[in-house]
Amino acid sequence: MDILLSFINLVPVTFAQSLVYALLVLGIMVPFRLVGFPDLTCEGSFPLGGCVAAATLLLGWHPVLATLAGVLAGMLAGVITALVNLRFGLSPLLAGIVVFTGLYSVNLRILGQSNVALFDTSSLFQLIHPDLTQSVGLQVAFFAVLAVLLLAILRWYLGTESGAALRVIGVNADLAPSLGISVWAYTIAGLALANGLTGFAGALVVQLQGYADIGMGLGVLINGLASLVIGEAIVGRQTVTRQLLAPVVGSVIYYQLISLGLSTGLKPGDLKLATAVFVLITLGLPAFRARGAARESLRV
Repeated sequence: MDILLSFINLVPVTFAQSLVYALLVLGIMVPFRLVGFPDLTCEGSFPLGGCVAAATLLLGWHPVLATLAGVLAGMLAGVITALVNLRFGLSPLLAGIVVFTGLYSVNLRILGQSNVALFDTSSLFQLIHPDLTQSVGLQVAFFAVLAVLLLAILRWYLGTESGAALRVIGVNADLAPSLGISVWAYTIAGLALANGLTGFAGALVVQLQGYADIGMGLGVLINGLASLVIGEAIVGRQTVTRQLLAPVVGSVIYYQLISLGLSTGLKPGDLKLATAVFVLITLGLPAFRARGAARESLRV
């Protein structure tokens, strides 16, 4: 009974948190699924967006401009990753590792220290409603509306000629040039879009929690992948709409599972290990099933 009550008490807070991090999962899904580019830059662009937003807020910038600065910083990180891959011929994974490793030092330079408090600065949420940072109900409503708007915009864009060209890159990059589609342009655009979403999530998180930390990106990739895997298992990814819904649905369910784990007494330090094991099992299960089916067919 205590476990159930503890879980129920955590549900609203976790639901609000999951809607914020759904933006991050969307930023992971775009390169992985739509562009066909396994991008790891989010480990650096997420804190980059947060650090830029925090630094500009401390300089007295308007919260809207500070948030936009975080988004643009994330987009720039994505562009750099794409150029490292395209210009220097590094694999997507290695290009992402190089960029997010370098961004750790960049984030430290931007903040000037490992973490800063933002309690004496105005935030985007205070502009929207004075009680938004204190009311979980208002947070859920705001982030739900924001998620719906972003999904609608992305769905509209992916239905345009430009959006279709972006998806062609992910399906068959070799075919794209024969259709008049620039692999360079759309790879850069796709990673800029993805990391812009990630930077946006980082900028919102630091304003919501009231501080920025250069280590806030540690482990966000594995959390995002876990959320994406869960969402795709439930919603599927046969259509563009389902591909867009999967990150949001997966994020909500993943963070509720985290709450359930904490309610049962799982230590916070063990959550990363539990998430890694979960992702490994989920991704590896289809391969085991395929091998089992192949063995059965050989026996027959």
